[in-house]
Amino acid sequence: MALFTFEKHVHNILKLNLAVSNSPVARWQRKTSTPTSAATDTGSLYPGISGNRSRSTSKTPGKKSKTLCKANKVGGDRYIPTRNSEQMEVASFLMSKENESPQTNQSRMKRKAWSMALNGFDVEEARILNFGGKPLIGPDGYQSNLKVLYNQVPNPAKKSRYISSVPDRVLDAPELRDDFYLDLMDWGKQNLLAVALDHTVYVWDASKGDILQLMKMEQEEDYISSVSWSKDGNFLAIGSSDCTVQLWDVEHQKRLRSMTSHTARVGSLSWNNHVLSSGARSGHIHHHDVRVAEHHISTLRGHTQEVCGLKWSTDGKYLASGGNDNMVYVWSGIQEGSAQTALHSFNDHQGAVKALAWCPWQRNILASGGGTSDRHIRIWNVNSGSCSTSLDTQSQISSLMFVPNYKELVSSHGFSDNLAIWKYPSLTKVADLFGHEGRVLNMALSPDGATIASVAADETIRLWNCFKKDPVKKPQFTPQFSFLNQLIR
Repeated sequence: MALFTFEKHVHNILKLNLAVSNSPVARWQRKTSTPTSAATDTGSLYPGISGNRSRSTSKTPGKKSKTLCKANKVGGDRYIPTRNSEQMEVASFLMSKENESPQTNQSRMKRKAWSMALNGFDVEEARILNFGGKPLIGPDGYQSNLKVLYNQVPNPAKKSRYISSVPDRVLDAPELRDDFYLDLMDWGKQNLLAVALDHTVYVWDASKGDILQLMKMEQEEDYISSVSWSKDGNFLAIGSSDCTVQLWDVEHQKRLRSMTSHTARVGSLSWNNHVLSSGARSGHIHHHDVRVAEHHISTLRGHTQEVCGLKWSTDGKYLASGGNDNMVYVWSGIQEGSAQTALHSFNDHQGAVKALAWCPWQRNILASGGGTSDRHIRIWNVNSGSCSTSLDTQSQISSLMFVPNYKELVSSHGFSDNLAIWKYPSLTKVADLFGHEGRVLNMALSPDGATIASVAADETIRLWNCFKKDPVKKPQFTPQFSFLNQLIR
């Protein structure tokens, strides 16, 4: 029974249809009852307070007035939260802080002096991030370990060099002989490009664009097999199939002399001041002193087949020769007589070695390239006689050229119709230059080192302006002089 009685009381309490006896009167009920109460003053707005009670006009209200004020606060619209002890303490602290007297200059200066001695700067004035102004500067003698975080200026990114994939200019070279073993083009210091077209030699002025027919072989069956400018670019040596070597003054279009000492065609030429070296199909290399009447001063015997590559080093100490016998010889200086032996002999190549190039900034470095059966670029150190680098190019190598402006190596190839630019000494490929429709036979570098000319079996000469000097680098001074102007007689 007690359980049922409890449930009945709970049910009665939870009923929602009964009026709430102790709740405040609704606002609309108060508004409707206000005129009546004001006129009669007999009603009461709140339960428990009689309507006949008059308001006290005393300045100091009594107990009855306090009761009325308390009732009005309970039944009003404004919410007044209850303050706990913790909130009262916080409010009291804030009020007391506002009423504190400002800091004296003496205490502020004392704190600033402590901060400068401990940290090197005033903590109250320091900022962690400053996007609009210069970084903070510490006093003299102070060293900050975090200086690199805000004072270091990053290096600007280097601009990549643009290498055009098309030639800057194309020249026609009709009747060019498609012979791998011949050296048919050279670019002199006077910006003149000499090209041998069958039995005629033409000179093209790169600065003016003029073309000059310098000479022509007397016999129709004879042809030009090699050309080479002197170091000053004033004289041109011409080797031919009739075993002779001619020396021409290009400015006056005059043949100075004709030197006969070989017994086979002269396919390669190279200058060392007043000495002209020539390589022939017989395998012999002759040194000619162009100053004297008896020009033939010595013979180098080492190759068993045609000498197709011949290069003097820039300092004139070494002569490199390559032949159809797959051999590379390095000869030391110029010695009279024919008993001179080679300083080094390299037999690593498996094909004919026509491509030879000396490094102008490392004078003991020689680059050589093999023919169809080899296809390798090899870098030799002539001081130690060892091969430092070997690279398979997958193509016949017809010519090599070091470019000092960017310290790169350029190779021309047959049967792939292209030129390749390699970074030295890593020999990583920089770019390929396509355009020729036949195999490339020879290359020549312009005097300023900015342009390379390539001549190919498609009877065209293409100029590649890929090595323009960086304006940031300081130009190197190279003295211009001529031995032949005073010594030829």
